[in-house]
Amino acid sequence: MAENNQNAMAGSDPAKPKPAVPGAAKQAASGAAKPAAPGAAKQAASGAAKPAVSNSGVYKPPVERADSNPYKDSRISSVSAWFQERFYVMLPVIDYLKKKEVPKHRLSFWYYFGGLTLFFFLIQIITGLLLMQYYKPTEAEAFASFVFIQREISFGWLIRQIHAWSANLMVLMAFIHMFSTFFMKSYRKPRELMWVSGFVLLVLSLGFGFTGYLLPWNELAFFATQVGTETPKVAPGGAFLVNILRGGEEVSGETLTRMFSLHVVLLPGLLMLVLSAHLLLVQVLGTSAPIGYKESGMIKGYEKFFPTFLAKDAIGWIIGFVLLVYLAAVFPWGIGVKANALNPAPMGIKPEWYFWAQFQLLKDLKFEGGELVAIALITVGALVWILVPFIDFKASREEKSPIFTMLGLVFLAFLLINTYRVLAEYGW
Repeated sequence: MAENNQNAMAGSDPAKPKPAVPGAAKQAASGAAKPAAPGAAKQAASGAAKPAVSNSGVYKPPVERADSNPYKDSRISSVSAWFQERFYVMLPVIDYLKKKEVPKHRLSFWYYFGGLTLFFFLIQIITGLLLMQYYKPTEAEAFASFVFIQREISFGWLIRQIHAWSANLMVLMAFIHMFSTFFMKSYRKPRELMWVSGFVLLVLSLGFGFTGYLLPWNELAFFATQVGTETPKVAPGGAFLVNILRGGEEVSGETLTRMFSLHVVLLPGLLMLVLSAHLLLVQVLGTSAPIGYKESGMIKGYEKFFPTFLAKDAIGWIIGFVLLVYLAAVFPWGIGVKANALNPAPMGIKPEWYFWAQFQLLKDLKFEGGELVAIALITVGALVWILVPFIDFKASREEKSPIFTMLGLVFLAFLLINTYRVLAEYGW
């Protein structure tokens, strides 16, 4: 009976071990006498914690995940710990900025104009948002709301003047930053896209100036916009684009609405996207030095971007703000006369100063088809300028390229000479 019961229970007993491989016992006996290799115990302990075989018989390696907050054990204050617990993902970025360095040499002061351009753009955003609280972008109310901001709102005149002057200073700083970058050949490999994005930012900044010029809806802005939007009609497809921009055949209240939407919605959105990409490239690729400076020992050293260079940048911002307030208080922009399409255009109509060089070129080419030639020259010049990093092969090989230096001087001379000619003829 007992034997039958044992046979009946056989299915629930554990499986019998398989016969050992011949010589295994001998190897085990000899292996037991040998001292364990260094670290074997540690490996065995770590290996014991790893599941070798799952229930299905398939080996699954353990999943190793990084600590979600590697800075949680740092010794910091309670306030810093509160922020660190919530924004710890930014700590590697701060650590990266602390390691980033900026070369020091005799031309290092040119580096600060990029930061000044950014500063004046931020001023534009802040003052623009304040002005939007009272401005009404309609043909009937635009000029009245403009006068109301200037005369009735507390410090409204100051906000408007700071907005106007910061727009001009932003464009000026952008031009200085662009030419300093060009002459130091900072566009060379691998910073080609930094140059392209910077040029796009300059074009968008000029777009801000063009679309914002009409918003006061005074006589000067009205007729200057009419002249400025008339020129592109001679180019292929230009009439179609001008009609879209104007909202009709002539400058009207519809033009004002479209300029306002471009000025406060479309252009800021595009500029923020391109600016984010530009700043990211600047941080990742770093700041370059002029060709040959490192090899000739002209680099005096390196300074930390954060906080040393950033602190110096902040000093430049303070100086820029003081200059901005001074210009707004001492040299205010006038209000003008309300626009009236039935009145004749006043004498001396001209665009903003950053379009004077192109304006003078159009005046110089007075022959038939001259406007089209001027537009073609400006377009080709802009394309060559934006493609410089891809065609200046010497600079990419860290060699001096005097031909492109001369090209930059020609562009700069064109802008300065023609701007001065307009200033001499029309005044400021």
